[in-house]
Amino acid sequence: QVQLVESGGGSVQSGGSLRLSCAASGYTYSDYSMGWFRQTPGEEREGVAALSRDGTTNYADSVKGRFTISQDSAKITLYLHMNSLKPEDTGMYYCAANRLRVAWWARLLQTAYNNWGQGTQVTVSS
Repeated sequence: QVQLVESGGGSVQSGGSLRLSCAASGYTYSDYSMGWFRQTPGEEREGVAALSRDGTTNYADSVKGRFTISQDSAKITLYLHMNSLKPEDTGMYYCAANRLRVAWWARLLQTAYNNWGQGTQVTVSS
């Protein structure tokens, strides 16, 4: 079982930036399909960004042009760079992984992933 640990969340004002990190243990990200999701109380977990095994990225329309998913050169830390943050970006952010290849149409669906971190809270104030 892979271990995923998120960090980097916090409170920022609208227009600010944060960088979330997801550290992996026991494997390198090049072996996995990866995703970032967020959730607010009472809502479904929403796919934000995904990074496939071949390096292809996918983004939710609501974050395109503002968020960037990336990994370090050693491929053991996944990042989510978040710029121009809005209050509606507030939520608990989770990283997720799947050892199998995830079809392009499923990469922002939580059902496509079977390994999850514990989450890191992001709060954006207006």
